[in-house]
Amino acid sequence: MFGINDLWKFFFSFFLVLPIVTIIHELGHYFFAKLFGGKVIVHIGTGNVLFKIGSIRIRKLYFYDGWCEYISISKKASKLDKILVYLGGSIFNILSIFILNTLILNEVLEPSIFFYQFTYFSFYFLFFSLFPINHLNGCPSDGMAALNILTNRKFSKNPSN
Repeated sequence: MFGINDLWKFFFSFFLVLPIVTIIHELGHYFFAKLFGGKVIVHIGTGNVLFKIGSIRIRKLYFYDGWCEYISISKKASKLDKILVYLGGSIFNILSIFILNTLILNEVLEPSIFFYQFTYFSFYFLFFSLFPINHLNGCPSDGMAALNILTNRKFSKNPSN
């Protein structure tokens, strides 16, 4: 049962843990896009931009959503390269879960509510980013974008195809 004493967990989860998971996810896309000669702007949150750090834009509602704006991907990028760009966020989420659990199992880190919530939100990101759908704004999920590349389908919201 959710009680008044659980409010701190709620705020902690949504205003600290979820944004960290979002940043890891988006940096996965960024990493692979840069690896394959792309230019990317990472957006953390929604609303007006509060500040910029290089190619990263932190927005007013930093805890709500995140996305990568693919300015360009190298013309030399193969299908596999593009698929890795789209799946890069999920790859980074999986790696972060694996690293965290390894550190806990080797008693480098103590289990805590932070790590539990981190793992929970990482799995949340994995599920919803890999689920192959087109969002209402016309943009595909990461899974749908990868599927589109595999099946040679074009979609208009992203210039990297």
